[in-house]
Amino acid sequence: MFTSMTSVKQAVIAERQLIDYLRIYLEHETQRLDDIKRFFSRVTSLHSGIYNEQSATIANPIVAFKLVKRLKSEWMNVVHSNEAEENINALREGYRRMEGSLPKLEDLQGAAQGLMRLQDVYDLRVEGLVRGHFQRITNGNAVDIYKPLVPDTLSGDDCFLVGKVAYDLEDYYHSVQWFEEAVRLFRGTDWSPENEGTLEDALDHLAFSHFKTGNISYALSLSQELLLHDPMNSRVHFNVEKYEKLLDESPAVTNQSLVLKRPDSTYLRTRNVYEKLCQTKGSQSKHFENPRLFCDYFTNGSPGLLLQPIKRELISLHPYVVLFHSFVSQAEAKSIREYAAPGLRRSVVASGVNQTTAEYRISKSAWLKDSAYGVVGKVDRRITMVTGLNVQLPYAEYLQVVNYGIGGHYEPHFDHATLSSVEAGGFTAFIYANFSVPVVENGALFWWNLHRNGQGNVDTLHAGCPLPISGFMSMGRSSSVVVALIRRNEESIRPFKVQESTPLHKQHWQAME
Repeated sequence: MFTSMTSVKQAVIAERQLIDYLRIYLEHETQRLDDIKRFFSRVTSLHSGIYNEQSATIANPIVAFKLVKRLKSEWMNVVHSNEAEENINALREGYRRMEGSLPKLEDLQGAAQGLMRLQDVYDLRVEGLVRGHFQRITNGNAVDIYKPLVPDTLSGDDCFLVGKVAYDLEDYYHSVQWFEEAVRLFRGTDWSPENEGTLEDALDHLAFSHFKTGNISYALSLSQELLLHDPMNSRVHFNVEKYEKLLDESPAVTNQSLVLKRPDSTYLRTRNVYEKLCQTKGSQSKHFENPRLFCDYFTNGSPGLLLQPIKRELISLHPYVVLFHSFVSQAEAKSIREYAAPGLRRSVVASGVNQTTAEYRISKSAWLKDSAYGVVGKVDRRITMVTGLNVQLPYAEYLQVVNYGIGGHYEPHFDHATLSSVEAGGFTAFIYANFSVPVVENGALFWWNLHRNGQGNVDTLHAGCPLPISGFMSMGRSSSVVVALIRRNEESIRPFKVQESTPLHKQHWQAME
């Protein structure tokens, strides 16, 4: 579910159904408790009224009968009533029916990792995220990289669960930061029944996380605080003795020398460059100051584009990268999104001869055939007109539509045309060429993956920056066989020519229309 915002939207619908079940439960429970309160009031009034004169009261056979009946029958019916159990069982049954459409543990862990990915790639402050601010420190000032339309904050339990995901992965760099916020928020607040974590849990996990990062003195201090809440915890007593012994054997390390070190990536050797390009958000001024870059109206010599040429922006010469603006219409994008939604499945990557999911690709994908959807054939013909490529089988795969979820990204990147706008993130970062291209709604980004001699162009190594805002959707013709696709087309179809053109700035488009 966390890999696609379409699935998250479905979760909203599921929660509304759960709210209905809970409302019915509360109504029944309120009625049950009102009945008990009426019984309580009636019995209490008897003991503050007629039972004050016991001898005279008991002498009345009716009063005596009602007392015996009440003690034998009415009290038993109240105490042993099954109504409360029936009400909670009805709520649990409603939840059981919905369980198949609710998030799994994998979704919770993936969503937490999505927040940590955004934290890392955009260098966000955890304390800012907790308050609902997507900020990083630039020149000593907190700068917003994204302002959500609907702001929200994180609770102590929210922070505890993010920290717990990192803790279980032995990622103490992140667990320390998130447990610190959990402890801060848990202090001075009452525990709520919907919470999974407590102040004691957060102190316990934070203490061990600090121990694992070498901050033994702080681990000791936190463990001693934990014993104030749970003085009989033998494990924590043992930890305190262990920490005290370690501090006696070696001097405490100063806080200045204890800088949390982010864990190294096991698969992304270009991580620092990738993240820097994502942070600069397509603003690499030296790259885009090249006077040979231009914008123009482009037909590629195709009769189908003579009356309605494509807006072309030359992004880079080496590697050759072109952005076609308004490549698909709003209506086409809407149709493609709607057609793709039912077929969205977790995106996979090549693993030898097999395919598997991977943490470096967080999204869901669907494949659309042009024979089944007329709009796909229309877009395919437009791709052929502007690129000269044959995108029909067996030269190309079906059109792939990708929907991104929480912190969605794809580090080994893909060719794509964008079907929705993005307020932040989603840039295509060309790692070795050292520039990034921002998302342009309904635009298509194109580049050659091969040199003319058939050798791969290493300068096209690219990545998709993670998205602070979820729900972004793209489509593309790329896959594990994209090199073969372009290689075969380069041999059999006329090439996409780089036309000599007078430099034309983007604002001139509007002036010419």
